[in-house]
Amino acid sequence: MSGLALEASWVARQRARADQPPRTPRQSLWCAGARIGSVEPDFFARLAPPPGLVKGTMRGDESGWELQGDVTGSLSRLAHLMRDAGLAHVWRDEQLAVTDEAGCAVGTVERAVVRPLGITTFAVHLAALSPDGRHWVQQRSLAKANDPGLWDTLMGGMVPAGESLETALARETREEAGLDLSQLQGLRWRGRIPTRRPSGDIEGGYVIEHIDWFDCVLPWGVTPCNQDGEVEQFVLLDAGQLADKLLGEQFTLEAALVLTHHVP
Repeated sequence: MSGLALEASWVARQRARADQPPRTPRQSLWCAGARIGSVEPDFFARLAPPPGLVKGTMRGDESGWELQGDVTGSLSRLAHLMRDAGLAHVWRDEQLAVTDEAGCAVGTVERAVVRPLGITTFAVHLAALSPDGRHWVQQRSLAKANDPGLWDTLMGGMVPAGESLETALARETREEAGLDLSQLQGLRWRGRIPTRRPSGDIEGGYVIEHIDWFDCVLPWGVTPCNQDGEVEQFVLLDAGQLADKLLGEQFTLEAALVLTHHVP
């Protein structure tokens, strides 16, 4: 991304936006001996779960909540209660991995409830250049539940439960851009970007996400074409056009983080 002019103070602001404490101190959520997330202090008072699903507990000097039973089953019951109570985001019937503090998978959960429960998620992004150094980007569908109409990297999406990072990269690239990984030149993993911040999508939510990102070159004659209805358009931007959109806050925060890390 040679020639991309971004002020250091602007880059610092984006990275600061991605590292913010909760608006309200949160309480830990445990299940089967593992800390799997966190909730706002009044969360279970608002939800009013049935007896036997969750109980208040102490771990050392830390107060929190412990789900009863196995991780996947307990979170499934909790997710359906949250949906009925209007405390879930858009329901997707998509399971994401639930990990403990060491990053080991201990169960799965419906994607719609990960933010209110402070559960760590994993995402993959692909930044792409044309052979002459311009930048392939997408505009997100105006109908998307998250960040509709904002600009994004060529591809970006969640890593669902049961998929490796490489499998998710291939699937998302095919679904969002209509491309096979074999069509990409110089595909390489560039790093992992952590984010921790209040969610802007649902009240009381907290985002903890690890973004693994890759970059590549799309050869001449290889053009992205959306397959899943989640992209409004793909465009090629030169460095000045890309900088203007970034500085104008027209990109998602996640894409801005990837693109600013991509700056040499």
